[in-house]
Amino acid sequence: MGRCRREGEMERIMEEGGIDGRGERREGGEWTIQDPASQRLTWYKPPLSVLVIKKVRDAQVIQPFIQLVRWLTIDKRMVVFVEASVMEDSLVTSHPGFPVLRDKLMNFREAHDDLTDKIDFIICLGGDGTLLYASSLFQQSVPPVMAFHLGSLGFLTPFKFDNFQDQVTNVLEGHAALTLRSRLRCIIIRKDQETGKNGRPPTNLLVLNEVVIDRGPSPYLSNIDLYLDGKRITSVQGDGLIVSTPTGSTAYAVAAGASMIHPSVPAIMLTPICPHSLSFRPIVVPAGVELKIAVSKDSRNTAWVSFDGRKRQELFHGDSLRVTTSIYPVPSICAEDQIADWFASLDECLRWNDRKRQKHFDEPEDLSPTDLTPDLTHSSSSDTLDSLAERNEACDN
Repeated sequence: MGRCRREGEMERIMEEGGIDGRGERREGGEWTIQDPASQRLTWYKPPLSVLVIKKVRDAQVIQPFIQLVRWLTIDKRMVVFVEASVMEDSLVTSHPGFPVLRDKLMNFREAHDDLTDKIDFIICLGGDGTLLYASSLFQQSVPPVMAFHLGSLGFLTPFKFDNFQDQVTNVLEGHAALTLRSRLRCIIIRKDQETGKNGRPPTNLLVLNEVVIDRGPSPYLSNIDLYLDGKRITSVQGDGLIVSTPTGSTAYAVAAGASMIHPSVPAIMLTPICPHSLSFRPIVVPAGVELKIAVSKDSRNTAWVSFDGRKRQELFHGDSLRVTTSIYPVPSICAEDQIADWFASLDECLRWNDRKRQKHFDEPEDLSPTDLTPDLTHSSSSDTLDSLAERNEACDN
């Protein structure tokens, strides 16, 4: 199978290439900042297998899915893996182009089949949820992910499907930039595991966006103790806490008031959810720290934790959640490059800094006598609101 230079070998590559953990490169005895756009996809061998993940319960994705799979299996002669549920989906099986593809596809079931070392790269068809799901399938090294925007949200899916053949061919030939999206290693240690009375291994999961600790169905405030590298930092009193990666900073965290951080920045974000104190603002800590989160001893209730919106479970008194930055990031393939893709997503998905521009001053010599006479029959504020309404209506259409 094809192999690319990805996270499983990051430490060796960084050491050999003179790159330290801060993303800096040593040249001629001096440290220089590495250009994020310099991270490129490199195949050691031609890729032979691909995992295709499509958005569920969306009829509009079926035709692109059939087109892509047919092209990969017949034209490119690649081994294509899909979920077993896709082979059983009536929308897929009833498509006239599917019968000739059925016997050419490999299938797997989540939590039953191990995809490690079987997949060379991943193609996602849908929204951001497809990439999050792809990340969850690989709890160690992740193959490069190419995400096509066919869903309702497209912050992590930079590719358009119109000319997918040319774009996938470019990737197969190694003509692509990469964004290494850090993930968080989350370990739940139960009270009896802490004391050694329970022989079961602790829950151990990787998340791409965030891990959320909240008060669940309880009407009481959550009361959560937060430790950083073994030192108690504060107690979170409110609806909960979001611990997110830079990739997750534009998801739940930004809705809770956090800043947006470029995915190449090595950091962990801590964002309170509706804190009981107005002075409790979101903070950013170094990526190398270890966080410990536990229900306070005097808390009136337990807490609940979820990982990228999944696998929700309860944290009881005496339990703890340990969070660190994983050594296994998600290599996300860029449509253009790290910088251009991120700002395009900010503009398209969040309409970042989209506003009506302030008028410049007119030079007196450029004005006619009628321009100098104020027209009191028109309201400039009404004109502004009308123009904004027209512009929003045009964007929505």
